[in-house]
Amino acid sequence: MARLRDFYNQEVAPALMKKFEYKSPMQIPKFDKVVINIGAGDAKDNSKVIDSIITDLTAISGQKAVATVAKKSVANFKLRAGMKIGAKVTLRGERMYEFIDRFFNLALPRVRDFKGINPDGFDGRGNYSVGIKEQLIFPEIDYDKIDKIRGMDICFVTTAKTDEEARELLTLMGAPFAKN
Repeated sequence: MARLRDFYNQEVAPALMKKFEYKSPMQIPKFDKVVINIGAGDAKDNSKVIDSIITDLTAISGQKAVATVAKKSVANFKLRAGMKIGAKVTLRGERMYEFIDRFFNLALPRVRDFKGINPDGFDGRGNYSVGIKEQLIFPEIDYDKIDKIRGMDICFVTTAKTDEEARELLTLMGAPFAKN
């Protein structure tokens, strides 16, 4: 599935080089990693929830997900440090490009009433985060096997220095941003 990486090298990188007038090809922004995270507050009551989340994330990403644990105890949430409260997976290299391709071209068009992803999800340092309300938009998830509809956070970490560079990188890679 090297097709998206080849697309980046042949189409996206030269376009970014021309638009932002970089002096060196090393200045061209590229993807560093993609982090997918699912938090589950109800996992403190039922430990099977974490197993189903890890199964879903592994199916979506093609890589084994790991459980995340609470760093601090919070009495109001009946939460103790060390309790499993979610799962995450970090994608790099070919799996990252494969996920980006499937996310933009297969999953997002399946969102109901989809008008585009929020163009304001940048952090000021060239990284972009988007929240998804349900895991059912991914074709890898079997509707009959899920116990509860869960949302997830997807963070695209880039080497871009500014939000403008990162927005252009994501747009050229096929991100369907909503028109303001």
